[in-house]
Amino acid sequence: MPLLEVENLKVWYPVKAGWFKARQHVRAVDGVSFEIQAGKTMGLVGESGCGKSTLGRALVKLEEPCGGSFKINDVDLSELSGKELRGARKSFQMIFQDPYGSLNPRISIFSAIDEVLQLHTDFDKKQRVDRVAELLDMVGLEADIMYRYPHQFSGGQRQRIGIARALAVEPDIIIADEPVSALDVSVQAQIINLLIKIQEKTGTAFLFIAHDLAVVEHISKNILVMYLGRIVESGPAKEVCASPVHPYTQALLSAIPTIDQDGKRKRIILEGDVPSPINPPSGCAFHPRCPLATDICKQNIPKLESVLSRGHQSACFHNEESRQK
Repeated sequence: MPLLEVENLKVWYPVKAGWFKARQHVRAVDGVSFEIQAGKTMGLVGESGCGKSTLGRALVKLEEPCGGSFKINDVDLSELSGKELRGARKSFQMIFQDPYGSLNPRISIFSAIDEVLQLHTDFDKKQRVDRVAELLDMVGLEADIMYRYPHQFSGGQRQRIGIARALAVEPDIIIADEPVSALDVSVQAQIINLLIKIQEKTGTAFLFIAHDLAVVEHISKNILVMYLGRIVESGPAKEVCASPVHPYTQALLSAIPTIDQDGKRKRIILEGDVPSPINPPSGCAFHPRCPLATDICKQNIPKLESVLSRGHQSACFHNEESRQK
């Protein structure tokens, strides 16, 4: 049984309309389904504005879905609220994108982590101090820094503290929302390797959200490619990156810098920007930018279908042509 099951999840935001205009919505997440197995990492990639972060926040109930469901350990979290939701939060936590904004500057590192321990455990003060020291050691920091304040640390150190806080109550899954995008490249590698080691030690599953396919391929077993609120390609990380089928995935991969002695990788330039989620294009949302688009793409929404292998899926009417290329 999967650890996390997401079924047709939707997050729409109502837009204020005039007196004589129909109610509109920002379709940030528009019918997403996937599964994550215990102890595995699922990567989620796409351009800015495609709905990645909204999806991640919905899965920890920081955003309220308007449709669909998601379950952790067969418990439907979309139906929980109040005391029941607070109790369930022990099984899922989040690492935020901004290491500078995710920590309260007015409280010490110990207090930031201790808040979680007081809420979800019955540890006494000494046990909580020991647990904070253990967590800091796990993320490569000295225990004696626990009484310092966030402004005394670098971005990479703050992100390590955020990881320690997320690990405090031994969650089954952590939603990592672009945890390295605000960091220097050298620090990014340190954080990625740290997450891999933590997973090996604790068995925690991750949904790793990023816009860089190269980073996601390194850490993930499987990848979801998202465009304008929908999943357009999914499958094993190595297969998706080695043999991308959807034109959008091909464009994302072509943007990754590489040393290619044969000069075979051709840069695919996508015209225009991601369309507005308030008024998405008819049919396939990618068709205004797609070099393969035809009339059927403008009129119908493609479904995710198996390609290449059983676990590899693509939502494109031209899957056969894409495979041949």
